[in-house]
Amino acid sequence: MNTSISSAQAAAGAQPVRIGDYLRQWRQRRRLSQLDLALDAEISARHLSFVETGRAAPSRDMVMRLAERLDVPLRERNVLLVAAGFAPAFPQRTLDDPALAAARVAVDQVLKAHEPSPALAVDRHWNLVSTNRMVAPMLQGVPPSLLAPPLNVLRLSFHPEGLAARTANLGEWCAHLLERLHRQCEATADPKLLDLYQELKTYPVPARAAPVAPDAVAVPFRLQLGDHTLSFISTTMVFGTPVDVTLSEIAIETFFPADDATAATLRNIAAAL
Repeated sequence: MNTSISSAQAAAGAQPVRIGDYLRQWRQRRRLSQLDLALDAEISARHLSFVETGRAAPSRDMVMRLAERLDVPLRERNVLLVAAGFAPAFPQRTLDDPALAAARVAVDQVLKAHEPSPALAVDRHWNLVSTNRMVAPMLQGVPPSLLAPPLNVLRLSFHPEGLAARTANLGEWCAHLLERLHRQCEATADPKLLDLYQELKTYPVPARAAPVAPDAVAVPFRLQLGDHTLSFISTTMVFGTPVDVTLSEIAIETFFPADDATAATLRNIAAAL
């Protein structure tokens, strides 16, 4: 088991109750000393030490400043504020809330505009939120039980009855996905992501066959679709300045054809839909 992931799991399960405990855990996750954080937040190391030990109570402004310097996710910033005795600062709405209508339209527009290439939106746990119409053809042959909501995109990618059976470079692609998830676990210490990480490591995925080629620009995703092997490179898009918890956790995954043959196949698929 990865040591850093184990440490994050232990920290996540410690259930701190005081603001000082929360701040200490986030500081340690970011591998910062009290002096490093104090200098960055422009406060004295002595005062930060007092806050962490409970000898001093931080102001709301200080909690927000420290959370920003520690790059704490918005959801957890609310937790810090409540632990310090303040009201949450960031609302959390469902995606069908009228206040998020413009954002939902933006997501749908990005997904639609990306056709004839596949694109999808996921939440913080990699559960599917929305797709464009090019995703469904990529899922041909996947058992309906694996496509039932909530559909976890990473689990679908690793499952032997899911996309794993048709991923031509399974070891390479899954190693890339595990590395991404590992970084998310380190950044958030989210218990559900930590559990997902451990689950995915149990699937029968071959080891990465070889290092990425020197002339490669990105790790490709090679998917067998009928007689064709489609090759993609992917990008991730997030909202740049969210102040809503739900919106801050939405990511749009877009796939671009990595060769002319894939581009031509995608155009043919789109024309037949």
